[in-house]
Amino acid sequence: MTNLKDIKTRIQSVQNTRKITRAMKMVAAAKVKRAESTVKAARPFATELTTVFKRMLKTVNGNFSLENLNVKTAIDNYPALLAAREIKSVGLLVMTSNKGLAGAYNANIIRKTVSRVSEYNKEGKKVVLFVVGQKGISGLKNKLANMNCEIGNTYISVANDVTAMGARIIAEDMAEFFVEGKIDKIEILTTRFKNMMSYSVQDWEILPLADELQNDEETHAIDALMLFEPNVHGILQSIVPMYISNIIYQALLEAQASELASRMTAMSAASNNADEMIRLLSIDYNKARQWAITQELVEIVSGANALK
Repeated sequence: MTNLKDIKTRIQSVQNTRKITRAMKMVAAAKVKRAESTVKAARPFATELTTVFKRMLKTVNGNFSLENLNVKTAIDNYPALLAAREIKSVGLLVMTSNKGLAGAYNANIIRKTVSRVSEYNKEGKKVVLFVVGQKGISGLKNKLANMNCEIGNTYISVANDVTAMGARIIAEDMAEFFVEGKIDKIEILTTRFKNMMSYSVQDWEILPLADELQNDEETHAIDALMLFEPNVHGILQSIVPMYISNIIYQALLEAQASELASRMTAMSAASNNADEMIRLLSIDYNKARQWAITQELVEIVSGANALK
């Protein structure tokens, strides 16, 4: 029979764990409410920006001029960003978290990333990763060791504090790799938040923009009549960086909400499991205590009989 002290120690340990999981569940629940509101509020703007951008591309119809083009950073070089090219290497922007205890959230993203890298390698294409979150950085290093893949850049702070500025920094890095010819296509591997209990892993294509947008069936249903003031080049040089940055910002918001929802669900399940474990251990404790009392009574009776 298990020692009473050992069972009591285990019960106390599980109770302490339950306190932690309940606290983490409450924190995640409070944060996911705000994250859900933010991501849902950002979706209409992202949708409308995409619609306007499609109209602009259809109106311009690929007539980009390099005259009087003032390029300070790679993301300002919109003709290079909008130009389709032969795809020899692919950039993957991977959204993970800095913290664990979020169920299968990070594992799902990492599994999808490994799968995509494997697919591109089979096609003879090299992959460059842009990884958001410490879990993705540590999880992918070993899994991709024997593949034709390298990590171009990593981002840790933006996983905890999602801002438009953080998205802009990532966009500028991606644009620089693209313009310099280090990559010919960029995708985002993120999760789309559905509700508190559900999210889905998705693959969003960003670059090349012209090829991705002009082949969209919705593009042909949009009125192409647009007037540009002061000129088409100034507008495109402003809206292309805005479009790329906004896609990344939306992906970060979706990923953050999905992570918090997954953590809340995981901590809720952990708390319920702890309750069940405490119940079973309490039964074992009572059985052990009853057995100990019975054993003492048997010893007393046996001793009394021996004295007769």
